Amino acid sequence: MAIVKCLRHRHPQGIELKMMTRLLLMLFLLFVNVATPASTTQDLQRFFTKVQRYQASFDQVVLDEAMNPIQESSGNVWIERPGKFRWQYSTPYEQQIVGDGKQVWVYDVELKQVAVRRMAGALGNTPAMLLAGKGSLDANFAIKDLGRQGNLDWVQMKPKKNDGGFDDIRIGFENGKIRTLEMVDGFGQLTRVTFKAAKENPAIRAETFQFTPPKGVDVITE
Repeated sequence: MAIVKCLRHRHPQGIELKMMTRLLLMLFLLFVNVATPASTTQDLQRFFTKVQRYQASFDQVVLDEAMNPIQESSGNVWIERPGKFRWQYSTPYEQQIVGDGKQVWVYDVELKQVAVRRMAGALGNTPAMLLAGKGSLDANFAIKDLGRQGNLDWVQMKPKKNDGGFDDIRIGFENGKIRTLEMVDGFGQLTRVTFKAAKENPAIRAETFQFTPPKGVDVITE
């Protein structure tokens, strides 16, 4: 495996590191083991206390400030508390983001490149602290019940400190289960992930959260 210092040019439609960071932030804020305050909504409280494993397919879109789509993708996700996940894109390019609890592996199949970084280093201060079990939601976020909009019941999580690279997270529940995640970053771009065929607490094989770089790929340490 060749060790290289930087990524080669990525397709404009591909999953960039900035996008990966946003996804990681959303995943960790939902699946770390943290203390849940009494002020959280019933749906959010149930999710944090009852859901230890999660599996679903997803559609993802990134919208600019004018709400025009600038990137679309889809795939499957597996998550296990605390800090283990596999976020696997099938379209428009085959890519994998795997967290084993200590490291995050980002594998681009077409480019034959793998980027690896420490899990805490891939996050901002607040998510990393929550991952380490040193914080609580209400200490780091202003949580607000936005009520029912369309077919979903929405909850807003707004960071009290701007050290995570995002301004706002909104979670849409359908019949008590997470259906949609939305994140707005400091540039006004909105990342929306819609989950389908979701399963709570399914049996997931341990190797799902393990990654071994294939032979012949470039490994990028960050």
